[in-house]
Amino acid sequence: MTTPSDSALAPEPALPPTSPMTENTFVATAAGNDDPPAPIKGLRRLLGWIIPANLGIFLIWGAVPGILLPQQVTVVLGEENKVANLAIIATIGAFAAMIAQPIAGQISDRTRSRFGRRAPWIVIGSLAGGLSLVGLAFANSLVGIAIAWTLVQIAYNFAQGPLSAILPDRVLLKRRGLFAALSGIGLMVGALGGQIVGSMFFNSIAVGYVTFAVISLVVLTLFVVFNPDYSSTKLQPEPFRLGDFLRTFWVNPIQHPDFFWAFTGRLLLYTGYFAVTGYQLFILTDYIGVENPESVIPILGLLSLVGIVISTVVSGPLSDRVGRRKPFVFGSSVFVGLAMLIPIVMPTLEGWMLMTFIAGFGFGMFQAVDTALISEVLPSARSFAKDLGVVNIAATLPQTLAPAVAGAIVLSFGYVGLFPVGIVLSILGAFAVWPIKATR
Repeated sequence: MTTPSDSALAPEPALPPTSPMTENTFVATAAGNDDPPAPIKGLRRLLGWIIPANLGIFLIWGAVPGILLPQQVTVVLGEENKVANLAIIATIGAFAAMIAQPIAGQISDRTRSRFGRRAPWIVIGSLAGGLSLVGLAFANSLVGIAIAWTLVQIAYNFAQGPLSAILPDRVLLKRRGLFAALSGIGLMVGALGGQIVGSMFFNSIAVGYVTFAVISLVVLTLFVVFNPDYSSTKLQPEPFRLGDFLRTFWVNPIQHPDFFWAFTGRLLLYTGYFAVTGYQLFILTDYIGVENPESVIPILGLLSLVGIVISTVVSGPLSDRVGRRKPFVFGSSVFVGLAMLIPIVMPTLEGWMLMTFIAGFGFGMFQAVDTALISEVLPSARSFAKDLGVVNIAATLPQTLAPAVAGAIVLSFGYVGLFPVGIVLSILGAFAVWPIKATR
């Protein structure tokens, strides 16, 4: 398992009083459980814009790896080896995603510009990602598809990493559950909406790639324009040390137990969830026997979306009100685990529809509350994006690695082997958050 390092996560010493500062000393002295300065244009505007911002990125994560990429692999490379080919492509892309966000975070934290530390990379990442999607549209070999998908992963993680740092950068502690809920709505509506919209491009893959590229670039650019950040030009530049960066991929659970357990919990539950749902297309065709999966995927996406929106809207604000995060995380794993029992005993389209709704409900609950929980265990405001980039490996890696993990399981045990793995990982992910002491 990939984990962050001791030195990278240790609170960095405050800058001396004579050093250049931004609007206040927040960046130099604060941690994740401190309130940041108020957003320039107000929190209400930021709360509204985080939904479309996440939507712009996660439409891609919903449509490409789960729908369009498997179909492209099948059409271009053939039906016979589609599972193995997709596993190879997904594994290569997953390793790229694994290192992209921490690197993007390092660069973002050190960026000095009149637009702040995050805005330049949100726009640059979305532009580069769009160009990479266009390249993927024209790829016609295993090597070409693997390279293009890897570039897509790297570029959009350069946008997603700085975007995730908006939460600890600008949101008060007492509003983080609400912000995380809204962020989660954008994330999951994007991921599931991507499946629905992606299925519409099932026979026009190149058009789909270009469409998602344009949507992402426009939405993220508008987010930056309407939600300006404080200038970072007066922050003293920090040196980059290669050794320190390489050590960000290891954590000592004795020295940094809260961060370690938060990372582990997210990694386990996300892997369990996406190992099953990320393989939906092949499960529908080869396990359940659906002849035209593109006709039912939109319905499944809507069912999951309803479950996610209900639980997300309730769980995030409710966790703010009661001041507790852990019970919601545990409850979410129960729903996800129980949902994955259904396809084992009921391997029909109706059973899959029921599983989709219940698992979506549980995952939405987890997504809303876990995001707020993680923001409160970050060690230093000077490295929010870097540390979030490391912990977000636990979110992005399962979504891209799931086809590879699932492929190995399917080749060894058949499709039915996916569900017990998903159940066990989901339950273990919930238990992992209980040792965290920084939040209840």
